[in-house]
Amino acid sequence: MAGSSFGSVFRIATWGESHGGGLGVVVDGCPAGMSLCEDDIQIFLDRRKPGQSEFTTARKEGDKARILSGVFEGKTEGTPIAIVVENTDQRSKDYSNIAKLYRPGHADYTFDEKYGFRDYRGGGRSSGRETIGRVAAGAVAAKFLKGLGINATAYAKAIGPYTVPDEKVDIRYAAENPLCLADPETYEKASVYARELAAAGNSAGGIIECVIDGMRPGIGEPVFDKLDAELAKAIMSIGAVKGFEIGDGFKAASSTGLENNDPFRMVDGNIVKSSNHSGGILGGISDGSQIIFRAAVKPTPSISSPQLTVDKDRQETDITIHGRHDPLVVPRAVVVVEAMAALTVTDLLMRNMTARYDKIKNFYI
Repeated sequence: MAGSSFGSVFRIATWGESHGGGLGVVVDGCPAGMSLCEDDIQIFLDRRKPGQSEFTTARKEGDKARILSGVFEGKTEGTPIAIVVENTDQRSKDYSNIAKLYRPGHADYTFDEKYGFRDYRGGGRSSGRETIGRVAAGAVAAKFLKGLGINATAYAKAIGPYTVPDEKVDIRYAAENPLCLADPETYEKASVYARELAAAGNSAGGIIECVIDGMRPGIGEPVFDKLDAELAKAIMSIGAVKGFEIGDGFKAASSTGLENNDPFRMVDGNIVKSSNHSGGILGGISDGSQIIFRAAVKPTPSISSPQLTVDKDRQETDITIHGRHDPLVVPRAVVVVEAMAALTVTDLLMRNMTARYDKIKNFYI
């Protein structure tokens, strides 16, 4: 299948299906000598694995990572790093009733049109479980960035109609509640809302915000491979994401130039901005300030309420989806957004190493 790889210098290729033997990723382009172990990857995988709260699917997967290659005596070798996670709790029979039906909101119909065939057991490659490979690779990228003082942190900014006000964002609290919401008051309201929807056989969407700290200015390409464009592609490639904005995003359309511009000033001999409406990127290149972007996540399409659909014979019918599904995707997608942000920044940082001749000479001479 085309389209299962990402990156230019720091490259990844994911593989596997929701109800196959397992899933994984091959990471190529990681420099040699970086400390890396399975625990580094497991920390990230534990944040996205199912069955951890009332707001996630009851599927019980350990999601244990195994490094098969590319690491020796705790250090990366500079060769491809292969990581595998085995499936242990798939129940393919839960999907037997939809083998010939197209689930609303899913890729069943489009897969059939593209390939003339589809894996109906949980969606195959279009399943949210595909993100295991992304998260495992993102853990490697995050370890790389940590050594450079760069960190990507994502959290839920909104669940359904309940949004965390900018002035109340508490990143530490986001790590302590099952919805990953960055405000206690918003969490209380949103949790009631999510429970009510789940009880009614319905689901909720939300917004994930991500902050990247420690970025140097000058990272990103000025034309097609802009940093914000690459981030948009990375985040929009996540199956449940339907929208992306950076900085003020769509609010910029209703502001004036004086309101939207970020004045420059000098602080301790450094060029800084008085505000950050741009979200840390100017002309597709990082400006040294905090990078802030948001992703709109749609409601989980697998809901137990009856819905109208059609089958492979083009006959209209009703469908009721059985099985174990997330009543909302947002909490488990938070770490996926972090992973894709880390992968994007890592790749562009490595590409940037060839941007200036004087720096290449300093490295080799």
